[in-house]
Amino acid sequence: MRDVSRLAGVSTMTVSRVLADPETVAAETRARVLAAVEQLGYVPDRVAGSLSSRRTNFVAAILPTLTNANFADTAHALTEVLRPADYQLLIGYTMYRLEEEERLIRAMLPRRPDAVVLASCHHTKAAHQLLVRAGVPVIEIWETATQPIDHAVGFSNYDVGRAAARHLIDLGHRRIGALGPGQAGAARDYRGEDRMTGFAAALREAGLADDLVIHHGEVPVGFDHGRQALGEVLARAPDVEAVFAVSDISAWGALMECQRRGIRVPHDLSLMGFGDFDIGRQCVPALTTVGVDARAIGSRTGELLMALLNGTHAPEPEIIDMGFRLIPRETTAQASRRRARKPAKGAS
Repeated sequence: MRDVSRLAGVSTMTVSRVLADPETVAAETRARVLAAVEQLGYVPDRVAGSLSSRRTNFVAAILPTLTNANFADTAHALTEVLRPADYQLLIGYTMYRLEEEERLIRAMLPRRPDAVVLASCHHTKAAHQLLVRAGVPVIEIWETATQPIDHAVGFSNYDVGRAAARHLIDLGHRRIGALGPGQAGAARDYRGEDRMTGFAAALREAGLADDLVIHHGEVPVGFDHGRQALGEVLARAPDVEAVFAVSDISAWGALMECQRRGIRVPHDLSLMGFGDFDIGRQCVPALTTVGVDARAIGSRTGELLMALLNGTHAPEPEIIDMGFRLIPRETTAQASRRRARKPAKGAS
């Protein structure tokens, strides 16, 4: 604040008034102070006067959504690790919008979190700069960034896509599609897009076409995404043999569409998803998927945070790969088991 006051040529009290109650300060003076704030990149410390320890005992966590069970499990596990040390989690959600993430970062940093956790490695340029200058540990999760801001705890979504494609190829399928997230609009699922990119790359490496790897609809994907996207694939290639969906949620919608059309899974079409959601375990037939340990990601992130905050971990950037596992169930089968597909009900 003293730096701002010197640059603006006013007292620190005037700076404080501009930030707390700008209407009480003359417009010209207010403009000079705000210009100095912008030039210096000053972030007001809302709690500096009452916390001589410089610790606020809260961690800012920014997630894409609160309705995804996996992100909820990660947040819950992270909270369980932080609670014994009297740290609280302040959660914001972006709905997959980078601009909203930047807004949340700007809103949270003035409250001086002791650390920031983000379920993304993709940020606006301004958000990236704010995080780099925050002066607190920053952990990006649910991905393994090649160049993290500080640290990353997650897995390779690209490798998930490759593993899914290899599973379907190894079953003998050759006409293979994938149902990916839409790429238009303000909301983007970059993790899902990475899975689709890895999937398409594995198809090409096997000498197979990737023209049925489609991006459809809006983000986040829901049950209807699977229904509509599968319909698009079938319209392009009625002979498609296997399909990978970006999420179990989308895969469930595709499974229901198969039932409506009289397509037998896995006899007529192999189908798999990602996420190992409960709905995939409970549906009939049970969904083949790629699973990640969401709770382990949260726990490992919490452990790393505590080590960083306690000074028992070196601050150098670290990437912790938590891995993933392919979970074969009942919706995929060897191509040799496939029989002639029955025409959809009502088809001529």
